[in-house]
Amino acid sequence: MAEDRKIAVLCRIEPGCLGPDGRDHIEAFCSLAQKAMQHFDVDVGTWLLTPRYDKTLDEMQYSVANKLLSRTQASKYFNLIGRDIAVFEERFENKLASLISLYLARKH
Repeated sequence: MAEDRKIAVLCRIEPGCLGPDGRDHIEAFCSLAQKAMQHFDVDVGTWLLTPRYDKTLDEMQYSVANKLLSRTQASKYFNLIGRDIAVFEERFENKLASLISLYLARKH
């Protein structure tokens, strides 16, 4: 798939997922997790992991060719490429959970 047709996934990660002092670690975690995500579902899209300091912003945000997509539009995009958005998100959440576990294990 051409790079400009791939979906870009912006994931905002809650500092609290790293524990009570998560705010102190979220920037470093996002940087490490970003590197780990370079090879995750790259046939579908690109990833940008960032801290979620503003709770009014969606946790997941999708775009194609720099155009923001609604959840419905993103779901249609996934259907067009023969994928299910719920399965895609679940796989990502499982990957993120394992990255959090690894990070927390190294931190202690």
